[in-house]
Amino acid sequence: MIWHITKRELYDNLNSLRFALTTVLLLGLMLINAIVHLREHPVRVQKYHDAATESLDRLKSRTNLYQIAQEGPGYLYKKPSSLHFCADGGEDFLADNVHGGFYAWATADLAGFWQLDYMPATLNRKNIRPDTIKIDWGFVIGYVLSLIAILFTFDSISGERERGTLRLTLANSVPRHTVLIGKFFGALVSISVPFMLAVLMNLLVISTSSDVQLGVETWSRLAIILFIPILYLCLFLALGLLVSSRVRQSAASLVILLLIWVTFVVFMPSTLASIASGFSPSMTYDEFNERAIQLVNELKGEYDARLQDMPEQSTKKIELSGEYVIRDVTERERLSHEYLTQQHAQIQLARSVTRISPVVLVQHLLEVFAGTGFERHQQFVENVQRYAREYREFVSDMDRADPDSLHVIGTYEGMSKKPISPESIPMFEDTLSLSRDFNAAAIDLLLLTLFFVVFLAGAYLAFVRVEI
Repeated sequence: MIWHITKRELYDNLNSLRFALTTVLLLGLMLINAIVHLREHPVRVQKYHDAATESLDRLKSRTNLYQIAQEGPGYLYKKPSSLHFCADGGEDFLADNVHGGFYAWATADLAGFWQLDYMPATLNRKNIRPDTIKIDWGFVIGYVLSLIAILFTFDSISGERERGTLRLTLANSVPRHTVLIGKFFGALVSISVPFMLAVLMNLLVISTSSDVQLGVETWSRLAIILFIPILYLCLFLALGLLVSSRVRQSAASLVILLLIWVTFVVFMPSTLASIASGFSPSMTYDEFNERAIQLVNELKGEYDARLQDMPEQSTKKIELSGEYVIRDVTERERLSHEYLTQQHAQIQLARSVTRISPVVLVQHLLEVFAGTGFERHQQFVENVQRYAREYREFVSDMDRADPDSLHVIGTYEGMSKKPISPESIPMFEDTLSLSRDFNAAAIDLLLLTLFFVVFLAGAYLAFVRVEI
């Protein structure tokens, strides 16, 4: 009986104008998405390749251990995602590199050492919504697919009540839950067919291009990504059935559903994010600079006073100078990390508060598995920090291996003078972890599933008690 009702719903939907418009709209948007990605992605990849190659060549040109330690690997770049078309993730607002630099000092015989200098992250502190200018999968799924689900279900129950066909159906001893499930599956298949056709066309256009390389892991991520819009679609179908079961007139049902859609999809994400961002203001860039200058002046004043009475070229002076440099690096990086942590905490709070909106959950999930957005930025920062530790361990190991060195990291006189092979220097590799992505997505997947279960249970209870 469920299959019979599903076929009837499917037949009615396939012969409707809304099905034709849905098919044309989804195909058009996905085609635009593919064309834009094929135009922009090679530019991103080439830009990354040129910058990373230049930084790597500069690193390999350093053969002196002191120079390797002082100047470091330079800029470390974030690898662009080949699934950028799935979720833009506000990448324009996130730094694509971490600058490891060193700072010169007024002391003539003492220079600064390499340290991590993070670029500010300004992503979605006041606007968590999918970008309505970028036509990516996040926009198509978050806005268009949810609206289509409403248009396919607003009259599922109320429309049949108005026409009197629901009374005839239930008079034939058909269980109410059978009718509800049949209508749900009918609407699900009716929307899934044009959506999957649009997705297949999108992937066909992208995969046949030689400018975009989709590997095995990329296809695995795409398989996971395709599950997300189906779950999101089920959520809004259940919501449409719930409202349609509670309202007698189809027009009233449509108005209520549109108000709910505007509230939860359009209005709530940006509003809650703006409110949340005011609760945890982060350090401003001016405050960061002021504290950095104060830190430098304090350290310089302290060490200048201690260096005055020491003889030139003495071992004690070399050791004290090395201590000065390392302490400066440690304190600067601590301050920079504090600045970055405050920014991330503010963004994380805004993202947590806006999880009440299903569209935000979908956006987060698409970003996680597409390798873009805030979670990707955090992985990149972790990769940089891990590499920085490896790089410094390499410098220490090379210095300890030289018996002629004073083993004072931070000064030219205290470090090894033996030449270093460029091939032995550790290279930075920006990688993604699918297991980490699953952990990051677990809460959002759970909440999205919970929304669906609550709405479907509500639709069932409302339909069971409805008076025909």
